[in-house]
Amino acid sequence: MTSGGIILKSDREIGIMREAGRLLAEILVVLKKSVQAGMTTAELDVIAAREIKKRKAEPSFLGYKGFPAHICVSINDEIVHGIPGPRVMKEGDIVKIDAGLIYMGFQSDSAVSVPIGEVPEDVLKLIDATSESLMEGIKAARPDARIGDISSAVQQFVESRGYSVVREYVGHGIGRSLHEPPQIPNYGVAGKGLPLRKGMVIAIEPMVNVGGWRTKVAQDNWTVSTLDGSLSAHFEHTVAVTENGPEVLSAL
Repeated sequence: MTSGGIILKSDREIGIMREAGRLLAEILVVLKKSVQAGMTTAELDVIAAREIKKRKAEPSFLGYKGFPAHICVSINDEIVHGIPGPRVMKEGDIVKIDAGLIYMGFQSDSAVSVPIGEVPEDVLKLIDATSESLMEGIKAARPDARIGDISSAVQQFVESRGYSVVREYVGHGIGRSLHEPPQIPNYGVAGKGLPLRKGMVIAIEPMVNVGGWRTKVAQDNWTVSTLDGSLSAHFEHTVAVTENGPEVLSAL
């Protein structure tokens, strides 16, 4: 069933996506525990590949528009879409892990930011604020609300903490495809935008910078970093809009 191009999921389909999300949440727990100083980002990708295969799922990212890895790993001023490779993770880094999988034809997408070892208090505050802004966005994902309510909730929380939200990359609908309509910006005006309806499944993903919101893309044509070199954090969940409110599908 569709509504203005928006794909609404049945209870059965949301049930499958709930299982896909649970499997992905398990994998992210493993990846978070695996992150350590001295490890390369490629080694983390190998673990992700193993864990996805173990659960009889498929990677969402590998081969997507030519992306060459199973997960995205972005460090410090890198915001998103970092390609795993020989880079060594170090004490004090912020490591952003963005992962997706396909289970029984349906997708799940989630991201976390992980500090390595001892990090300054201001880094922990950035990570906490980004995680909390995601929760604020999720709380706004209710039937008869609007996309702008999610966007505004994220933006208002982030800016109240003195940070900026990335505007050039946004959340999205998700289902049989990794990216479906509608787009879910992390900035906007409450009460504006497309109405939310039962059966919509969306990926809400605040990307939050210490400095300005503008970005740049590396020569690899994938890795996105802050234009001013400031630190960034990223969290994401796959969320179903139900008659009882938002349900986080990518959580244990």
